[in-house]
Amino acid sequence: MARRKKKEESSPGAPLWLVTYGDMVTLVLTFFVLLFSFSSIDVMKFEMMILSFQGALGFMPGGKSVQENPAVFGGSIADQAAESTRVDPNIQEVAKNLRSYLQSEGLDKQVTVRMDQRGVTVSLSDQFLFSSGSADLKPEGMRILFKIAEFIRDAVPAIAVEGHTDSTPMRGGRYNDNWGLSSARAASVASYLQYRAKFDPRKIQAVGYGPNQPLVPNDTPEHKALNRRVDLVFLSRYPKQ
Repeated sequence: MARRKKKEESSPGAPLWLVTYGDMVTLVLTFFVLLFSFSSIDVMKFEMMILSFQGALGFMPGGKSVQENPAVFGGSIADQAAESTRVDPNIQEVAKNLRSYLQSEGLDKQVTVRMDQRGVTVSLSDQFLFSSGSADLKPEGMRILFKIAEFIRDAVPAIAVEGHTDSTPMRGGRYNDNWGLSSARAASVASYLQYRAKFDPRKIQAVGYGPNQPLVPNDTPEHKALNRRVDLVFLSRYPKQ
């Protein structure tokens, strides 16, 4: 009987200390995996989760909620900026149809549709919109503005009308300088879109930039002509009231 018991005790198998050691290594590995997951977690989303958990348990301070912190609720500022520059597929389709129309009408040289970091921008040359030094719309400019409004009136949440000039200084006149001229031209286009093209005025923003945002250097007459323009920027959000 004693010989049989000794034989059972010496049967092959892992020592008990090795089993304990294996469990400890597994726990340490799990701990480091957990640390790694925390190092790559979105801090803002983690804070939102903690706040939500505290609120569910009744620990939320009085008068505060997750919604009062837009940075937590909507992600980081960089994420919000990236979201604001993302072009809506419907707006892309509108831009595509508008570009096709301009090409069919032979207006793709005077009116260009481009996409950049801000979204979709329609650039209208001042050569067919205005006379030199004037902010009064020409008839042909009114015609194309009306057609553009038909494309975007109900398809774009809002637009920014931006007036631009070249760097040539103005010498007197009604608008005094390029700031005044660019602002007056932007306001003239915005006014036409509202009163003649029946565009919702709450969807329109108008601003003049003078010569300060050129497309190309103002070093040749051709480049200056490109910089004298009015841009219609398709906004992805409704303007703040």
